[in-house]
Amino acid sequence: MSIETVRGTSQKPVSSDALVEIVSKQSAWSGHLFVGYPIFGTSEGLQMIDALLVSADMGVVVFDLIEGHETGDYEARQDDSANKLEARLKTHQELMRRRDLMVPLHTISFAPALSNPDSNRSESYPLANTSSLIQELNRFTWSCPHGRDMCAKVLSAIEHISSMRKRGFSRRVAEEDTRGAKLLKLEKSIATLDNMQNRAVIETVEGVQRIRGLAGSGKTIILALKAAYLHADHPDWRIAVTFNSRSLKDHFRRLINNFFLEQTGEEPDWNKLRIVNAWGAWHGKDRGGVYAEYCRLHGMAFFDFGKARARFGPGREFEGACEYALSYTSNLVPVYDAMLVDEAQDLPPRFLRLCYTLLKPPQRLVYAYDELQSLRGSSLPSPEEIFGNSADGSPKVRFDETSQLTPQRDIMLSKCYRNSKPVLATAFALGFGIYRKPSHESGTGLVQMFDRAHLWEEIGYSVLDGALRDGSDVTLDRTEDASPRFLEDHTDIDDLIRFISFRNHDEQADWLAEAIAENLLKDELRHDDIMVINPNPRTTRESIEPIRSRLKGLGIRAHLAGVDTNPNTFFRPGKASVTLTGIHRAKGNEAGMVYIINAQDCHAAVRNLASVRNCLFTAITRSKAWVRILGYGQSMTMLKSEYEKLKARRFELRFTYPTSAQRERLRLIHRDMTTADSKRLRNRDRHLDDLLHELESGEVQIEDLDEETIARFRKVLAK
Repeated sequence: MSIETVRGTSQKPVSSDALVEIVSKQSAWSGHLFVGYPIFGTSEGLQMIDALLVSADMGVVVFDLIEGHETGDYEARQDDSANKLEARLKTHQELMRRRDLMVPLHTISFAPALSNPDSNRSESYPLANTSSLIQELNRFTWSCPHGRDMCAKVLSAIEHISSMRKRGFSRRVAEEDTRGAKLLKLEKSIATLDNMQNRAVIETVEGVQRIRGLAGSGKTIILALKAAYLHADHPDWRIAVTFNSRSLKDHFRRLINNFFLEQTGEEPDWNKLRIVNAWGAWHGKDRGGVYAEYCRLHGMAFFDFGKARARFGPGREFEGACEYALSYTSNLVPVYDAMLVDEAQDLPPRFLRLCYTLLKPPQRLVYAYDELQSLRGSSLPSPEEIFGNSADGSPKVRFDETSQLTPQRDIMLSKCYRNSKPVLATAFALGFGIYRKPSHESGTGLVQMFDRAHLWEEIGYSVLDGALRDGSDVTLDRTEDASPRFLEDHTDIDDLIRFISFRNHDEQADWLAEAIAENLLKDELRHDDIMVINPNPRTTRESIEPIRSRLKGLGIRAHLAGVDTNPNTFFRPGKASVTLTGIHRAKGNEAGMVYIINAQDCHAAVRNLASVRNCLFTAITRSKAWVRILGYGQSMTMLKSEYEKLKARRFELRFTYPTSAQRERLRLIHRDMTTADSKRLRNRDRHLDDLLHELESGEVQIEDLDEETIARFRKVLAK
């Protein structure tokens, strides 16, 4: 048992520190202590509660913190805070019995500098100093057999996570065991933030803060909540929220608006709190971006995608543009008080440095990313490397070890609230090629692997057998804490994940249209519960069109995200339309039922296999519940075979950890290539194929070739 402490900003640092130090030492209690949270909207403006304790041992305790010796009218402050919190809690029916709250609500004023609080205290208004605080808190006893459940409901009411997730339609279900009913239960189960998520939202550091976590760990919601919290606490600050995928813009705006409105009763000031793309455009309404703003501020050339490709080469467009901007800027113009960056793994490190230069001291930058770094085997560079050194040679940013009682600079979210263990294990097994048939080139089926072996444990896996070290056999499994059971218990495994093979593309489209119709008519799913993903970004339009045509024939509306909608919109809130999408726009979004079409394209590739497999990993992890992986041909059969091996091993990952040399070999074989690189290699392959054919047919004799060339070929092939 212990008290989990989360520290927000506070105008009362001495009393806050004293409160945290005393309460955190009480091992006999359990609960959550918040400092500087929540914030209410009042007729006099926004008001913050100094501190709040939610505990199954006491109920809810509201703290009025006092700096110095002057207590003022602390009785009135206790009444005011209690009335406002009670009014909020009473809007939640699950906390009420008739007209009364089922959880006791207490107030206490804490003045650590007072030498004799008894001389000032009123009988009905507790007042304590450091020596009497525990004695006073022990008076707040509460005996309830369902105390923990009630406290969880209190936390949900305060955090407003359930209402924040709502998207357009309310969910109505008629049957108890339909997919729609199961989704409703899942959404209610994820009604509160865990302690690490709360810390990521509320704790603000003076400088850079990093939030890492898998898909589904809540990074996007955390950044939205954090932006709203900072805006409420510091309405005068200029804050920017930015990201790589344009389809996240409307999503972020809705999340932030919902939370801010629930907390304060007001809408955000969108002139102060800006949601902008990372790159942006030079012209066009609502197409602003951080990089574009940087260029305007510093009066320098702006590179759009085409110009950047011509100047810096394919694959280095944004990286080159940011590098150029930073290199040719002398007088930096800081304009933001805080910046929050989502999807940092898809942005060049130079962009993070560019954001850093746009910030006023103490340069509050929060960046969140998926620790897998697009499954390329390495993560973002260290903060020392990203942000560089000061004039004296010391790193500008460094994540030193901090106390559990101080705001955390580096937060790791290991728990996954979107994907069940079987779904997440499937994504890992296919993404890494854990059970892929070994290739003759590398001697292993693995496509990629982490350089830091113990990263597996950091993201929520435990070692069942073997060891996480180079050359060792190892068996890994998700811990129950990292993958809650309720995410999978609602459905039989054979319905949770299904691989379905077809004879051709038309048969796939026919089956998919009928399946979606059944989801809507029988399963009680909404249109925005369904997402259809084509993992190959180059073929999305042509692959999606036959499916949309068949859905239209069944009277089902569907849209291609970013094509039939503006680039900032993914789902269509308030409209009954199924989302069809390519893999890039799918990133950052989620749905209850995910259909992945043309999965056979992800089984093998002559070039870029790591990226190709990553597309499948990303697509699978969009699902909150069910996944349907569709495809046709021999490649689909082989992909399904990999899944069957995983399932037979109870979704455990068993493999031999590759050595450093083997990992380098995997990167070489499956590395990303530009279009020009691939074309050049295809031409070479064709020339070699022509030469082999001529040798085999006798058109060219081996003696016709230069002896030195033959010797060099033999030497290379022998390796």
